[in-house]
Amino acid sequence: MTPDQYCQDKAARSGSSFYYSFLFLPAQRRRAITALYAFCREVDDAVDETADPQVARTRLDWWRAEVERLFANDPQHPVSRALAPHLEAFSIGRRQLLEIVDGMQMDLEQNRYLDFEGLRLYCHRVAGVVGELAANIFGATEPGTRDYAHELGLAFQLTNIIRDVGEDARKGRIYLPIEDLQRFEVPAHEILAAKHSERFAALMRFEAARAREHYRRAFAALPEADRRAQRPGLMMAAIYATLLAEIEHDGFLVLDRRTSLTPIRKLWLAWRTFVGGRPPRV
Repeated sequence: MTPDQYCQDKAARSGSSFYYSFLFLPAQRRRAITALYAFCREVDDAVDETADPQVARTRLDWWRAEVERLFANDPQHPVSRALAPHLEAFSIGRRQLLEIVDGMQMDLEQNRYLDFEGLRLYCHRVAGVVGELAANIFGATEPGTRDYAHELGLAFQLTNIIRDVGEDARKGRIYLPIEDLQRFEVPAHEILAAKHSERFAALMRFEAARAREHYRRAFAALPEADRRAQRPGLMMAAIYATLLAEIEHDGFLVLDRRTSLTPIRKLWLAWRTFVGGRPPRV
């Protein structure tokens, strides 16, 4: 298996919404974004698939060292080898890759966030930075595209947090800010116990509105000159925004189930956005 095949296999097996937007890219850009996605999955798995926090820290330290080897032209992992040819062409920087690793380590250091500003730093590292790198790969030419990509990454991560409230709670994590829980009188123990209530639904409507605001900010920031090149991001936005709408339509029953879209629906949404080239309605 070549490094590119390794990354392709990892992306395909994940069933991620991102995978469907990759299908429409030219070959070089598709290989680059698939390698970046595989890198993110590897460092995320280093935490999520490791029961012992110290072992997880050791694995993340290995990835930090691997990033250094990558930029010293001596990568060892298939994902790093797949990334190597694209570093200069698409402005993939050492600092940005290390910041993604730092974001994954935050899951080992804290499982609660006092306020949205604290959560924003986490979202910046695990999603905003990824969005900026992805925009470079897709073909960013305007300064405003960086703001678009960062806001869109934040919107995606907030959507993930809403979708995964129950799954994260079973791991002892609650990403919803404490100040929001207090505002809507939802104690943490009810989330950990998967206890649904109208108070919880009101809290989730508030979080969904916040996510939609970041989608709108992203679309407003996207320069017209880059709209065509950034269609892969808009395809992902169509899938994620539809997922958010489905969760809301179901009454935010996210504590004991995980809402998802079928592969054929994701492909349809991606194709429709590719043809239309416009942001989805949120």
